[in-house]
Parts: sequence; structure tokens; C-alpha cells
Amino acid sequence: MVNLRPATSADLNLLRHWDEQPHVIASDPNDDWHWEVELDRTPDWREQLIAEINGRAIGFIQIIDPAREESHYWGNIAATLRAIDIWIGEAADLGKGYGTKMMQLALARCFADPEVTAVLADPLVSNTRVHHFYERLGFQRVDRRQFGEDDCLVYRLNREDWQHKPVHHDKSVPESL
Repeated sequence: MVNLRPATSADLNLLRHWDEQPHVIASDPNDDWHWEVELDRTPDWREQLIAEINGRAIGFIQIIDPAREESHYWGNIAATLRAIDIWIGEAADLGKGYGTKMMQLALARCFADPEVTAVLADPLVSNTRVHHFYERLGFQRVDRRQFGEDDCLVYRLNREDWQHKPVHHDKSVPESL
């Protein structure tokens, strides 16, 4: 069973280690998460979460309110949205359905706020395997944007589609989160 807990400064070494894994670098090559600073900050527009199975950390999720986020990464955007970053830490944990469960938990957190109308994700254009992951969860590709040095696709999951979309657990498709 996957559960989510807040990331803390005690997770610093783990997150640094995951940042060095080839599959994590391939999905997020140009970002410095500034873990030393950010793990001690808890702005009300962001959640940084560690996914665990039976107490063993397996992945990371960040949920933000992109309209209120300080860097304005998403630009001028509606206040009724959330954006998610997600990855599995160790390559051995890929392709086991953990990413799907993590995302289901994250989406439930996002949509627990009745004001939230949709959730966004921005995988790299080159990360084709994760595109299928988002599409399986009901996300639709809505744009292609350059975020800094990263050429990304923008995926959106509307509340209505989330409420009515059955999730298929196709473990034959690797999840590169």
C-alpha cells in the first residue's frame, strides 16, 4: 500500500541520491530543486511529499498552486489549477504500478479542494513513455511549451474527466517517472 507523507529535511540525502539516478535526470535534467532550503520551507501553495510502501520511500511528489507559486513558472494562470511533479526514486521500483498509485493519491489531494478544476503536468517532449502514463490517467495533451531550457508537453486533467475515468493498470508499459 502506497501512502504519502510530507518531505522533511531528514529526506535530504535520499532526495539528493534520487536526483543522481539516470532515469530521474532523464526526466528532469535542468532543475536544481535546492533541497537544502526548500525542505525547510512550507509555503501554503505547495506540498512536497514522499511516497512510501510499508515505510520504505519509493518516490517524490510536489503539488503546487501554479497561480501562487513564487517563481511564476507557469506564467499567468488560473487560480483554480494545481500542477504536479512526480518521480520514482529507484529504477528497480519502475514499472510496478507505484507511479499510478502515487498519482491517484496526489489527484485525490488536489481535487479534495472543490475550487480546483484541473491538474497540470509538464513532462519533457523527449520522455515519451511518461506521456502514455499521463494519458492512461485521463490527462490530455493541451500544449507544447518551453520552460527555461526544457521543451515540454503540457498535460491537463479536468475534474470531470478524473471523476469519470477508470484507471487501467497496464504494467507492460514502463513508467519513467
